[in-house]
This record gives sequence, C-alpha cells and structure tokens, in this order.
Amino acid sequence: MSSATASAEVKAPASAVNGASTEVTDPPRLAPGFAAKLNLTVDVALLVGVLLGSAWMRGGLTFPMSWELPSMVVTAVLVWLITGTALCLYDSRFAERSKLDHVALVSVTTLAVVTVQAVLELAMPAAAHVGLAPLLFIFWPVALLLRLGVFRQVASQEAPTEEVLIVGTGAMGRYTGEDLLKRGRHKILGYVRFPEDHASGDSLPADVLGPADELERLLRTLPVSEVYIAGNTLKQGESMQAAIKLAERFGVPFALPAHSFRLDRARPVESRAVADGYLHFAAVAPKPHQMAMKRLFDIAVSAVALWALLPLFAVVAAAIKLTSRGPIFFKQLRTGQHGKPFYMMKFRSMVVNAEELKERLAAQNEQTGPVFKMKNDPRITGIGRFIRKFSIDELPQFLNVLRGEMSIVGPRPPVPSEVAKYETWQRRRLSVRPGLTCIWQVSGRNQISFEQWMYLDMQYIDHWSLTGDLRLLLQTVPVVITGRGAS
Repeated sequence: MSSATASAEVKAPASAVNGASTEVTDPPRLAPGFAAKLNLTVDVALLVGVLLGSAWMRGGLTFPMSWELPSMVVTAVLVWLITGTALCLYDSRFAERSKLDHVALVSVTTLAVVTVQAVLELAMPAAAHVGLAPLLFIFWPVALLLRLGVFRQVASQEAPTEEVLIVGTGAMGRYTGEDLLKRGRHKILGYVRFPEDHASGDSLPADVLGPADELERLLRTLPVSEVYIAGNTLKQGESMQAAIKLAERFGVPFALPAHSFRLDRARPVESRAVADGYLHFAAVAPKPHQMAMKRLFDIAVSAVALWALLPLFAVVAAAIKLTSRGPIFFKQLRTGQHGKPFYMMKFRSMVVNAEELKERLAAQNEQTGPVFKMKNDPRITGIGRFIRKFSIDELPQFLNVLRGEMSIVGPRPPVPSEVAKYETWQRRRLSVRPGLTCIWQVSGRNQISFEQWMYLDMQYIDHWSLTGDLRLLLQTVPVVITGRGAS
C-alpha cells in the first residue's frame, strides 16, 4: 500500500496532517518526573517562606514560638499537598497540560489554602496571624510564574516516561511514531508488522521487531507501557482484533485510532480525548485522583516509616553482620509494573550463596507453579528465620516505595525467572505497581497454592479502591505481629 493511498483512508495525528517535519533530537537528560518533584519542593518552600515572612512583618515571629503559628504553617502545607494531589497537580501529564490548565489548577489549590487559613484566623483571634494578602499577591503569582516560565521548560527536557510498541508499519504507523517522538513523552521500542502491511521499514522512526504473530513474545520479553494499534479497521480489522485480545490478556494498555475515515472539516467535540488521534484503553479502571492520593499516601508513610524504624534497622543490621558472613542488605532484581525491572531491597536473611543452592533444592519445592517456597529452607540463617517470620526483612522496601518502584499495597513483585514461566493471564498482575502487602499476605501466604495466589492478585486489580487498600493494611498488622503463614 502506498503512503498516499493509506493517508487518504486514515486520520493521521495532527503533526502529520499539518505536514510538520519531525527532527530526531538528542535524548533528554533529565529523569522522568524530575520537574514535577522539583516544582513541588519549590512550591512548599515558597509557601512556608511567605507565611513565616508575613508573620515576621506582623511581629508574630517571636522566640520561643507559640504553637499557633507552626500549626497554621503545617496546616497550609498539608492543604496544599492534599488539594494538589487530588487535582493531580504534579502528575506525569505536567508537560502536556496547556497554560490555562496550569493557571486553573494552581489557582484552585491556592484558594483552598486561603480558605482554610481564613477559617483558622477566625477560630484563633488571639493568635499571631499570617494574613491572607501575601498568599494572594505574593505566593500565588510567583508560584504560577515559576510553573509556567521555568518548570514547564524543565519538564520538556525529561526522558520519555512511557515505552510503547506500535503495531502497524503503514502510513498510520509511521505518522504515529513521528508524532510520539515529537511529543517527547514516549520511547518507541519498535514496530510490529501486520500481515496486510507491505511497506518497508526504512522510513519508520524505529526498527521493525517482527510480524504480528510475534506480538505475544514481545509482550513477554519487553517492558511495554502501551501498545499503539496503528491499523486500518476496514482492511486490517481482524488483525487489529487479535492484537486487542492479546493486549487485554496481558493487561497492557492499548490505543486504537480514533477515526477510521478521513475527516476534512469535522472535529471531535471533546478534542482532549483524542489529542494524539487515538482512543486509549486500559485493563484497569483509570482512577487518577484516587491513584494520586495513593501515591501521596505511599510517600508520606514510607518517609515516616524509614525515620521511625532507624533504631530497629541499626539493631537488625548489627545482628545480621555479627551472626553470618556477607552484606547486611540483599538487592534482588524484580519485575515491576508493565515488566520494568528494578532492584528490590531486603535485609539479608539467607547465606551468601543462596541463589546457587536454590538450584540444588528445586526438587524440594513445596509451592506449586514457578515460585520456590520451602518451609525448612536450609539457606536461611538463624537471625534470618526470625526477621522473615515477622516480615522485618521486608522493611527496607520502604526505599523502593519512596522511589516509586513499589507501593505500600499491591501484588508482590516477582523475579524475572518466575515471570518467564507465567501463563498469559497471570502476566496481568504486572499491570499495576507492585507492593509490600496484598490479599495474599493476609490470606495465608505460603499456605495457599500459586494459582490461588494469582487469582487473589487479579481480584485486587479488578476491584481496587483506596478503602480496600486501607482495609488490607489493617488486616496486615496482626498477620505481621503473629507471623501467621510465614516461612
């Protein structure tokens, strides 16, 4: 099929329609999410500075300081964080939002802080007030100017946050790849060719990894965040349907062309829904506000836990070092969301050559499926048996939570060798961020079969909610204290 013919039958992304050329630039150097984190830090520092500066100007910043002023500052910061999280003020779409969206979000969050501060000043008439004018005439415009003038530009230099596959090597596939590269938020892992595609891959912005019947293998071996199914529904409908079914079974998000026909004048009523020319689908219900609250909860809990548990960490570290040879921590490669690998932290509870001994003990595995579990595992050290029973060995994973590789609640992260043996439906557990605890931990842990374990994880994914996470946390506490189901 020629490019001219194909472009007359499909609706290409905006950059291709307008004839804009796409230049391949050097890879961005900043880590994904850097601008949002920096913006959050600056906003909180600016808010605290404005409030303390206002109190000082009013003569209320005295030493020793009364409790009212610190409580008002802490309250303002908490309101800013909670409101900003609920509005997804610092999420991954930071660089893609319009300027008007940024103005609206910052304004609403500022008004929330102003409203709460007004209530506090009415409730504490004798306290040293900070005033509302500095928030409206100093903090709000400065925060907004920094966001629009500095942090949006910083965000544009970040590395891509999503790794995608494009199925289809025709005109739509080529236009899609060029458009994604221009937007700068995606890394194209490669193309998959439909049986009906006859065009060569020379003009494509990434390599062709194979035909469509190789898609399952690619989804098993590559960390794919989303699959763009760039086909013509009139001519490639059956092949597109097969790709859709496969993505659904794996739990990988996918996108379909929003328009199957060429549109000359008509425009979508909701243009934001098809900003890149695609309709996006996910295996889990998108709950951006609840997910933002979940991430805020993860950050707060993990940060507090790491500080509070420092004395326990010191005792455990000393016990491990004094009772066995080897490092204090054990760093193991695990598979995270959408198959992305990361190193999970644990206190070392086994002998140094535990991985080598695992091969010799494979015949004594007491767990079904690809997971290795053994009640009286000879590789476990004396102190290791104790810290494993009460899940103390898992506590360093709060570092993984703080870094965003894990969550407090979610399916346990598997090792890559186990994932390689998963059936297709079982890989759907990788569609969410892994966690410290989940339904498996409160349902018997090593006392249930591998298949039951997988079904419990699917139950969590399909019915996830914030209240469900809190309920699982409350159920985890007695399980950890008693060591029930551990080995």
